[in-house]
Amino acid sequence: MRIEAYNAVSQIYSAQKPSKINKAQAAYGKDQVQISSIGKDIQTAKSAVANASDIRKEVTEPIKAAIANGTYNVSNDDFASKLLAKYEEKLSF
Repeated sequence: MRIEAYNAVSQIYSAQKPSKINKAQAAYGKDQVQISSIGKDIQTAKSAVANASDIRKEVTEPIKAAIANGTYNVSNDDFASKLLAKYEEKLSF
């Protein structure tokens, strides 16, 4: 192994190191972030969805009551057709 070649390569890379920034230059180079009104609206919508309940009680409570009473009736034909539709949907992927 040639040590001279290693020294030459290390000198090339050390020459490309960034120079130190003066404190005066650092004071002027501050980054700023501005969020648009659309971005703010999206954030508001995301937080509203995150805080919303996943279950709509006005829909599920009558069904739960009917099941508890034994009055909930499911049509066999409707159930079979929806089951086959879901099966065909899975096959299409």
